[in-house]
Amino acid sequence: MTEDIGLTEETIFTWGAPPLKFGAGAADEIGFEMSQYGVSRVLIVTDSGVSALGGPHRIADNLKRYGITAEVFDGVHVEPTDDSFAKAAEYSRAQGPWDGFVGVGGGSAIDTAKAINLLTSHPGELMDYVNKPIGAAKPPPGQLKPLVAVPTTAGTGSESTAMCVLDILSMRVKTGISHWRLRPTLAVIDPLLTMSLPPEVTASAGMDIVCHALESYTARWYSTFDRKKPEQRVTYCGSNPVSDLWCEKAMMLLAKSFRRAVRDGGSDVEARSDMMMAATFAGMGFGNSGVHIPHANGYPIAGMVKDYVPAGYPPDEPMVPHGQSVSLTAPEAFRYSFPSAPDRHLKAAEQIAPWMDKLSDPAEQLPRAVIDLMRDIDIPNGIGGVGYTEADVPDLVPGTMKQQRLLATCPRDVGEEEIADILTKSVQNW
Repeated sequence: MTEDIGLTEETIFTWGAPPLKFGAGAADEIGFEMSQYGVSRVLIVTDSGVSALGGPHRIADNLKRYGITAEVFDGVHVEPTDDSFAKAAEYSRAQGPWDGFVGVGGGSAIDTAKAINLLTSHPGELMDYVNKPIGAAKPPPGQLKPLVAVPTTAGTGSESTAMCVLDILSMRVKTGISHWRLRPTLAVIDPLLTMSLPPEVTASAGMDIVCHALESYTARWYSTFDRKKPEQRVTYCGSNPVSDLWCEKAMMLLAKSFRRAVRDGGSDVEARSDMMMAATFAGMGFGNSGVHIPHANGYPIAGMVKDYVPAGYPPDEPMVPHGQSVSLTAPEAFRYSFPSAPDRHLKAAEQIAPWMDKLSDPAEQLPRAVIDLMRDIDIPNGIGGVGYTEADVPDLVPGTMKQQRLLATCPRDVGEEEIADILTKSVQNW
C-alpha cells in the first residue's frame, strides 16, 4: 500500500519495554513474580561486590519460599568482556538446565544475565550474535527463558533495554548484542538497593542516564530513514514521539535529584528513587530510539584504557566506567549535532538545567549545561582526565567507526574526520 502512494521514507516506529514493578521493597516480591512463570529452578546472576551486600541471597531465600530452587552465580565481571560472558555461560550450562534467571546488579550483571539466557537457550557462539561489523548479528532463533532484571545502580537502564554490552578483548573495542528478545521479562526497581552506592559510582552511573536521555532526544528522527521491510527494522529506530516522552521525564528527574543523589545519596531516599526512575525512563527512551556519538566514542575510550583507576571502583584493574566514558565527549558531540535540530537541543538544555540563563550562542546551551553538571559531580575533565592525549586520537577513531549501529542514528552524517575532531576537542572540556 505504501508503495502505491509513493512513500519512500519510513512511516513506522517501534517501541517496547518490559512490565515494571517499582518501589521501596519491590525486591522482596521477586519470588511471587517468578512463580507466575511456572519455573522451578532459577540462577541469580550478580557480581561479588553486590553479593557481599546480601541482596542476591535475600532474593534466593524469597524464591525458595515459593518453591523455587535458586542458586547465586557471583562471577560477573565489572564492564563485561567476551571472555567473561563465555565463562558465565559455561558455568550456567554446567550447572543447568535453568528455567529462568534473575540479574541483580548494575548493567554488567543484567547484561551478563541476558547473554547467559541467550547462549544457554539456543545453539551458537557469542560472536554469532554480536553486532556487525564485529560479529555476525544473527537474531536469536526463538524465545528466551524468563529473566527478571533487578538494578542496584541508577544508570544503564539495562532492565528495560533489548541489548547487552561487552568488550571484545582481542580487538580492544566495546560492542553489543541487540535484539528485542533480549529485553527482560520483568524489571523490578527497588531504590533501597542503591542507598550504599559510593558518590563516585552514583555520579558515573548517573551520567549514563544523562547521555541516554540527551542522545535519544537528539537522535535522528525516525521518519528520515529510508523505508524498511519488517524483517529489516532494527531495535534503534530513531527518535520518535513515544521515546521523547520518556526522555523528557528522565531529564526533569535528573535536574531535580542528580546532584542530591551524589551529595546525600546515603540518606536521601527520594533522590535515589528519582534516579532509579530516571534510569528506567531513559532506558525506555534510548532502548527504542537509540544513542549516537557520545556512546560510540565511549566504547573505544573504555576499551583502550591505559592505567586509569577510578575512585569508588575496584582498585585492582584499570578501567573507565561506562558512564564516564560516554560523557567525556558529550559536550563536543552536542555542539556538532546542534545544527541538525536546534530547537530539540535547546529544549533538552532547558529540561536538564531549567535554572540556566540563555547564552548568547545557542549552540553552547546544551554543552554548557552538561559541563556544569560534570564539574559539580567531579566527572573527569575530558578524555585527558582518564589518561588520553591528542596523540591517542588516531587510535581511538577506528573503535568509534566500528559502532555503526549507534552512528546510524546520529542526526548529522559523521565520518572519521568529524570523530577525530570531536575527540581532539574533548581532551579537555573546561
